[in-house]
Amino acid sequence: MSTHRPHEHAQHGQHEHAPQLPPDSGDPLANERYWDERYSSRDHLWSGEPNAALREETADLAPGSALDLGCGEGADAIHLAGRGWRVTGVDISGIALARAAEHAAAAGVADRVDWQRHDLAESFPAGRFDLVTTHFLHFMDGTLGPKVLRAAASAVAPGGTLLIEAHAGFPKWEHGHPTDVPFPTPEETVASLALDPAEWEVLRAARHKRVQNHPATGEPTTRTDQTVKARRRPG
Repeated sequence: MSTHRPHEHAQHGQHEHAPQLPPDSGDPLANERYWDERYSSRDHLWSGEPNAALREETADLAPGSALDLGCGEGADAIHLAGRGWRVTGVDISGIALARAAEHAAAAGVADRVDWQRHDLAESFPAGRFDLVTTHFLHFMDGTLGPKVLRAAASAVAPGGTLLIEAHAGFPKWEHGHPTDVPFPTPEETVASLALDPAEWEVLRAARHKRVQNHPATGEPTTRTDQTVKARRRPG
Protein backbone atom coordinates (compact mmCIF):
# COMPACT_ATOMS: atom_id res chain seq x y z
CA MET A 1 0.00 0.00 0.00
CA SER A 2 1.37 3.39 -0.86
CA THR A 3 1.90 5.93 1.84
CA HIS A 4 2.60 9.63 1.81
CA ARG A 5 4.69 10.11 4.90
CA PRO A 6 5.68 13.79 5.25
CA HIS A 7 7.12 13.96 8.72
CA GLU A 8 10.06 16.29 9.21
CA HIS A 9 11.21 19.79 8.39
CA ALA A 10 12.18 20.24 4.79
CA GLN A 11 15.63 21.70 4.42
CA HIS A 12 14.26 25.17 3.69
CA GLY A 13 11.42 25.48 6.14
CA GLN A 14 8.61 23.81 7.93
CA HIS A 15 8.93 20.37 9.42
CA GLU A 16 7.60 17.68 7.10
CA HIS A 17 8.31 15.31 4.27
CA ALA A 18 7.87 16.60 0.75
CA PRO A 19 4.48 15.66 -0.74
CA GLN A 20 5.77 13.00 -3.10
CA LEU A 21 4.01 9.67 -3.27
CA PRO A 22 5.30 6.16 -3.95
CA PRO A 23 3.61 4.22 -6.73
CA ASP A 24 0.90 1.67 -6.01
CA SER A 25 2.71 -1.40 -7.30
CA GLY A 26 1.21 -4.11 -5.11
CA ASP A 27 4.75 -5.09 -4.10
CA PRO A 28 4.97 -5.21 -0.27
CA LEU A 29 8.61 -4.04 -0.52
CA ALA A 30 7.85 -1.12 -2.85
CA ASN A 31 7.35 1.42 -0.07
CA GLU A 32 10.57 0.43 1.67
CA ARG A 33 12.53 0.71 -1.58
CA TYR A 34 10.87 4.04 -2.40
CA TRP A 35 11.79 5.65 0.91
CA ASP A 36 15.29 4.15 1.01
CA GLU A 37 15.92 5.58 -2.46
CA ARG A 38 14.65 9.00 -1.37
CA TYR A 39 16.89 9.04 1.67
CA SER A 40 19.83 7.75 -0.37
CA SER A 41 19.44 10.63 -2.81
CA ARG A 42 20.73 13.18 -0.25
CA ASP A 43 22.89 13.30 2.83
CA HIS A 44 19.80 14.47 4.71
CA LEU A 45 16.26 15.29 3.65
CA TRP A 46 15.08 17.29 6.64
CA SER A 47 16.37 20.07 8.87
CA GLY A 48 16.50 18.04 12.09
CA GLU A 49 14.04 20.32 13.91
CA PRO A 50 10.98 18.79 15.62
CA ASN A 51 7.48 19.53 14.44
CA ALA A 52 6.00 22.65 16.01
CA ALA A 53 2.75 20.83 16.82
CA LEU A 54 4.67 18.15 18.71
CA ARG A 55 6.48 20.75 20.81
CA GLU A 56 3.27 22.62 21.57
CA GLU A 57 0.96 19.68 22.23
CA THR A 58 3.39 17.72 24.44
CA ALA A 59 4.96 20.60 26.36
CA ASP A 60 2.79 20.04 29.45
CA LEU A 61 2.98 16.23 29.46
CA ALA A 62 5.06 14.46 32.09
CA PRO A 63 7.74 12.33 30.39
CA GLY A 64 7.09 8.62 30.16
CA SER A 65 7.15 6.14 27.28
CA ALA A 66 6.47 7.40 23.76
CA LEU A 67 5.90 5.87 20.33
CA ASP A 68 6.71 7.98 17.25
CA LEU A 69 5.20 6.47 14.10
CA GLY A 70 6.91 7.55 10.88
CA CYS A 71 9.93 8.97 12.68
CA GLY A 72 12.03 9.71 9.58
CA GLU A 73 15.48 10.99 10.52
CA GLY A 74 14.41 11.19 14.14
CA ALA A 75 13.86 14.85 15.02
CA ASP A 76 10.61 14.36 16.97
CA ALA A 77 11.85 11.27 18.81
CA ILE A 78 15.11 13.01 19.73
CA HIS A 79 13.20 16.06 20.97
CA LEU A 80 11.09 13.86 23.24
CA ALA A 81 14.12 11.91 24.45
CA GLY A 82 15.83 15.19 25.28
CA ARG A 83 12.87 16.03 27.50
CA GLY A 84 13.21 12.74 29.39
CA TRP A 85 10.90 10.45 27.42
CA ARG A 86 11.80 6.84 26.60
CA VAL A 87 10.98 6.69 22.90
CA THR A 88 10.35 4.01 20.31
CA GLY A 89 10.90 5.51 16.86
CA VAL A 90 9.36 3.61 13.95
CA ASP A 91 9.96 4.04 10.23
CA ILE A 92 9.81 1.96 7.06
CA SER A 93 13.26 3.08 5.86
CA GLY A 94 16.35 1.46 7.30
CA ILE A 95 18.42 4.34 5.94
CA ALA A 96 16.29 6.89 7.80
CA LEU A 97 16.56 4.87 10.99
CA ALA A 98 20.35 4.62 10.69
CA ARG A 99 20.55 8.39 10.35
CA ALA A 100 18.14 8.85 13.25
CA ALA A 101 20.38 6.68 15.43
CA GLU A 102 23.41 8.78 14.48
CA HIS A 103 21.52 11.98 15.29
CA ALA A 104 20.39 10.58 18.64
CA ALA A 105 23.97 9.66 19.51
CA ALA A 106 25.14 13.15 18.58
CA ALA A 107 22.40 14.63 20.78
CA GLY A 108 23.41 12.41 23.70
CA VAL A 109 20.09 10.55 23.90
CA ALA A 110 20.93 7.26 22.14
CA ASP A 111 20.16 5.29 25.30
CA ARG A 112 16.62 6.72 25.41
CA VAL A 113 15.47 5.75 21.90
CA ASP A 114 14.72 2.32 20.44
CA TRP A 115 14.64 2.51 16.63
CA GLN A 116 12.45 -0.11 14.92
CA ARG A 117 11.73 -0.74 11.24
CA HIS A 118 8.08 -1.43 10.44
CA ASP A 119 5.89 -1.17 7.38
CA LEU A 120 2.74 -0.21 9.25
CA ALA A 121 0.65 -1.91 6.58
CA GLU A 122 2.30 -5.17 7.63
CA SER A 123 3.46 -4.89 11.26
CA PHE A 124 3.13 -2.69 14.34
CA PRO A 125 5.42 -2.21 17.35
CA ALA A 126 4.48 -4.08 20.50
CA GLY A 127 3.64 -2.52 23.84
CA ARG A 128 1.66 0.36 25.32
CA PHE A 129 2.90 3.92 25.62
CA ASP A 130 2.11 7.10 27.54
CA LEU A 131 2.27 9.03 24.27
CA VAL A 132 1.63 7.81 20.74
CA THR A 133 2.31 10.42 18.10
CA THR A 134 2.29 10.52 14.32
CA HIS A 135 2.86 13.53 12.11
CA PHE A 136 1.78 13.66 8.47
CA LEU A 137 1.39 9.92 8.03
CA HIS A 138 -0.91 9.87 4.99
CA PHE A 139 -2.04 6.81 3.08
CA MET A 140 -3.11 6.39 -0.53
CA ASP A 141 -5.41 3.61 0.66
CA GLY A 142 -8.35 5.24 2.42
CA THR A 143 -8.98 2.10 4.48
CA LEU A 144 -5.39 1.61 5.67
CA GLY A 145 -5.08 5.03 7.35
CA PRO A 146 -7.93 4.44 9.83
CA LYS A 147 -6.62 0.92 10.50
CA VAL A 148 -3.16 2.21 11.41
CA LEU A 149 -4.57 5.05 13.52
CA ARG A 150 -6.82 2.65 15.43
CA ALA A 151 -3.75 0.52 16.12
CA ALA A 152 -2.03 3.68 17.34
CA ALA A 153 -4.93 4.39 19.70
CA SER A 154 -4.83 0.82 20.99
CA ALA A 155 -1.17 1.34 21.86
CA VAL A 156 -1.95 4.24 24.23
CA ALA A 157 -1.68 3.26 27.89
CA PRO A 158 -4.35 4.31 30.43
CA GLY A 159 -3.84 7.99 31.20
CA GLY A 160 -1.82 8.39 27.99
CA THR A 161 -2.18 10.70 25.00
CA LEU A 162 -2.75 10.13 21.29
CA LEU A 163 -1.52 12.93 18.99
CA ILE A 164 -2.25 12.88 15.25
CA GLU A 165 -1.08 15.74 13.03
CA ALA A 166 -2.12 15.70 9.36
CA HIS A 167 -2.31 17.87 6.27
CA ALA A 168 -5.64 19.15 4.98
CA GLY A 169 -4.33 18.98 1.40
CA PHE A 170 -1.29 19.35 -0.82
CA PRO A 171 0.72 22.60 -0.73
CA LYS A 172 -0.01 25.17 -3.43
CA TRP A 173 3.28 24.58 -5.21
CA GLU A 174 2.74 20.82 -5.62
CA HIS A 175 1.40 19.92 -9.06
CA GLY A 176 0.74 16.64 -10.83
CA HIS A 177 -0.10 14.77 -7.65
CA PRO A 178 -2.86 12.13 -7.53
CA THR A 179 -6.32 13.60 -7.12
CA ASP A 180 -7.68 10.74 -5.03
CA VAL A 181 -5.38 10.98 -2.01
CA PRO A 182 -7.66 11.07 1.06
CA PHE A 183 -7.20 13.93 3.52
CA PRO A 184 -9.73 13.17 6.28
CA THR A 185 -11.01 16.11 8.30
CA PRO A 186 -10.36 16.13 12.06
CA GLU A 187 -13.97 15.09 12.61
CA GLU A 188 -13.63 12.21 10.14
CA THR A 189 -10.42 11.11 11.83
CA VAL A 190 -12.10 11.10 15.24
CA ALA A 191 -15.05 9.15 13.83
CA SER A 192 -12.74 6.58 12.19
CA LEU A 193 -10.95 6.03 15.51
CA ALA A 194 -14.25 4.93 17.09
CA LEU A 195 -13.06 5.99 20.55
CA ASP A 196 -15.28 4.90 23.43
CA PRO A 197 -16.34 8.09 25.32
CA ALA A 198 -16.23 6.15 28.57
CA GLU A 199 -12.56 5.42 27.91
CA TRP A 200 -11.39 8.47 25.96
CA GLU A 201 -11.58 12.27 26.09
CA VAL A 202 -11.02 14.12 22.81
CA LEU A 203 -9.01 17.22 23.73
CA ARG A 204 -8.65 18.75 20.29
CA ALA A 205 -9.96 18.12 16.80
CA ALA A 206 -9.34 21.21 14.70
CA ARG A 207 -7.72 22.68 11.63
CA HIS A 208 -5.13 25.42 11.89
CA LYS A 209 -3.08 27.60 9.56
CA ARG A 210 0.69 27.70 9.46
CA VAL A 211 3.36 29.19 7.26
CA GLN A 212 5.51 26.77 5.31
CA ASN A 213 8.49 27.65 3.14
CA HIS A 214 8.83 26.25 -0.36
CA PRO A 215 11.36 23.39 -0.09
CA ALA A 216 13.42 24.71 -3.04
CA THR A 217 13.00 28.49 -3.06
CA GLY A 218 12.27 29.19 0.59
CA GLU A 219 9.27 31.33 -0.39
CA PRO A 220 6.68 31.28 2.43
CA THR A 221 3.09 30.22 1.88
CA THR A 222 0.17 29.52 4.20
CA ARG A 223 -1.31 26.06 4.33
CA THR A 224 -3.79 24.22 6.52
CA ASP A 225 -2.96 21.35 8.85
CA GLN A 226 -5.09 19.58 11.42
CA THR A 227 -4.63 18.18 14.88
CA VAL A 228 -6.44 15.39 16.69
CA LYS A 229 -5.44 14.94 20.32
CA ALA A 230 -7.12 12.54 22.72
CA ARG A 231 -6.45 11.26 26.20
CA ARG A 232 -7.21 7.76 27.37
CA ARG A 233 -8.79 7.95 30.77
CA PRO A 234 -6.81 6.37 33.63
CA GLY A 235 -7.73 2.76 34.23
